[in-house]
Amino acid sequence: MNYLDEFKKFISSHQLSTGIRITLGAVLPSLILQHYGILGQYIAFPLGTLLLGATDSPGPYSRRRNALLIAIATYLFVALTTGILRSSPVTVFFLIIFFGITLSLAGVYGNRANSIGLIALLVFVFNIDDHLSGSLVLRTALIFTLGGIWYFILFLVLQKLRPYTLIKQLLGENFTELGKLLAIKAGYYGATPNYDALFSQMIHQQVTLRENHENLREILFKTREFVNESNNTSRTLMLMFLDSIDLFERILNSQQNYEHLHKAFNDTRILKLFGTYLTWLANDIGQIGIAIQSSTASHSKHDLDEAFNKCQRAFESLRERKMTQDNMEDFIMLRQILNRMQDITERVQKLHRATTYDSKFSEGFHIEVNLENFIPKQEYHPRILLDNISLKSGHFRHAIRVTLGILIGFIASLVFDFGHGYWILLTIVTIMKPAFSITKQRNIFRIGGTFTGLAIAFTLLYLTKDGTTLFFFLMLAMISAYTFLKVNYYVASTSITLYVVLCFHFLNPQNLHGLLQDRAIDTLIGSLIAYIVSSYVLPVWEHTQINLYLKEALLANKKYFDIVSARFTGKVLDIAKVKEERKGAIIAMANLSDNFEKMLSEPKERQPHMTEYHQFVATSHMLTSYVAALSFYVQSIGYQTFSQEFELMIRQIDRQIQAAINILNGELEGSTEITKEPLPKNEKLIELLSIRKKEIKEMGIEGSADTPNRKKLSDLKTINGLFELISAITIDEIKILQKIVKQ
Repeated sequence: MNYLDEFKKFISSHQLSTGIRITLGAVLPSLILQHYGILGQYIAFPLGTLLLGATDSPGPYSRRRNALLIAIATYLFVALTTGILRSSPVTVFFLIIFFGITLSLAGVYGNRANSIGLIALLVFVFNIDDHLSGSLVLRTALIFTLGGIWYFILFLVLQKLRPYTLIKQLLGENFTELGKLLAIKAGYYGATPNYDALFSQMIHQQVTLRENHENLREILFKTREFVNESNNTSRTLMLMFLDSIDLFERILNSQQNYEHLHKAFNDTRILKLFGTYLTWLANDIGQIGIAIQSSTASHSKHDLDEAFNKCQRAFESLRERKMTQDNMEDFIMLRQILNRMQDITERVQKLHRATTYDSKFSEGFHIEVNLENFIPKQEYHPRILLDNISLKSGHFRHAIRVTLGILIGFIASLVFDFGHGYWILLTIVTIMKPAFSITKQRNIFRIGGTFTGLAIAFTLLYLTKDGTTLFFFLMLAMISAYTFLKVNYYVASTSITLYVVLCFHFLNPQNLHGLLQDRAIDTLIGSLIAYIVSSYVLPVWEHTQINLYLKEALLANKKYFDIVSARFTGKVLDIAKVKEERKGAIIAMANLSDNFEKMLSEPKERQPHMTEYHQFVATSHMLTSYVAALSFYVQSIGYQTFSQEFELMIRQIDRQIQAAINILNGELEGSTEITKEPLPKNEKLIELLSIRKKEIKEMGIEGSADTPNRKKLSDLKTINGLFELISAITIDEIKILQKIVKQ
């Protein structure tokens, strides 16, 4: 790991920017209020700023603005309603049921609405007793709202001053994650690769990239500066994003049979050389990401042209010494790897130039796809909410769990009369998520982070009484909390505990022991309640949903395969449609991988057919990669002579994929027979291979290097091999699904 690069990436990231923005937004008015000695009376002001800031998620300016306005109105309504009606425990019970269900169900309208609902629940918890407002309900609610309005003004000002900051930060992060993906790929070329570990890393990385791509698409394609009123900066950023998607596909389509590759070439140094060069390219992609984030120009640390030429010379030398008519196909595979490396190299060099924002780079650029097909869509019709009021809905089951958890927590706060009993409810609300695996992980992080934060706070308060020093650590803790809130909950929980203790210390330094005790006990009680409720109350286990993701992955891969393979039968290619189906296949693959990863964190008895599901995730990943590899050739050569042979193969593969889908639909008839049907042979290609072997035998490697057959054969052999691999993978998927369904 290059720690300097990681540091550069961190200081220019949108997470740190968010942490600083929220912290300064809360601290600046707090300092002013403290100066006049009224912070204790107006503590709702910075609290309103913090909570509204936590609602603000990356996205287009208009959606962020509208979401913040809706959040301000929602939080005011919740605070007033709760403050006015909290007169008795019975009333509070009804409020918990109403707000617990309605605010938790906001998640049916997407992540942004879910954030508003979650923070609104926190507002409800803060106002559930009189510790915040006392008898001045309206006054406190208005002060809280003013704090939110202050953050909204801050958001508007920063957006006006730095309109491209967020997109640069997200785009830079996209490239650094792409670099990590290519670095994982380079690991396959090591002397003794751990295939299972590398595959797991690939899956996780693709899920990360999927989430990043969705955010970028939403911001870029819904912001008029990037579409209708483009200038050089916006055009360049759009172009770099589209290039990053193509680069992602190139990395995916470099999938090979690595075990066979090592058997064929492990006694040479060429695989190690290729792996080293891919690592250099991965580092360069990471450097491009850092440069975009920090608005600087990037430069390669290596001479990529010379390094690639070295790989090419090594290949040519090895081919001259080792290639025979028997291992010719292995060298064709090696040649295709070299071609992919050349393509990635050219794209990386192009992206280095793009970071200079030279106007020549984006001249004449225009978007060739229908943007509406690439923008994440979210409907807000009331029927969506009504359709989810059913025990079949995972959102509704989650809402019931959250509501029951808050009810139990509220009773516990009344029974165990601690000074900060509402912390029990805060713990429950922040821990509980629709997926058990995420709830379990956040539970562990919450407990660990709380006790770590308490230990750090106690140590600081024991070692120093200096207010300036403590305030410095308070600022660091707040920045850390809101920087890591969505990326590392353990660090965030530690930091939140630390700054909460320090804040209470500044407000009431005499009650340190009771404060630490309350925080520890309330967190443990809340965590225990959250764990029990999430485990036993209407749980939604991932294995009950995975078949849906399997089917979506099969359907998406079928559509992607059909649009790509149609070119090989002589049909006209629709590039925009190819990109649309590619997006669908990658998203479906990432969703399946994400679901499987969540299954791994669930109890063992809730993990049926794990071996088979793991195999299917692996084969689905390879299927998407092979189709992506096939798409690499759709614009390179003509296929009219071979269209009939390819069409027979395509029909057979389509039948196989459909058979797999039928199994998931409960239709097993004919699925076994289709696995025994051989893929039609490409007789014309077999004839070409025979001619080429004859040329090698009669003329030697050098003598036959420039013959027409060699140039045509390399691509055609790879294309045919990809069809064979796709067919073999789909047959494997049929057999895997048969095991799942029959057991």
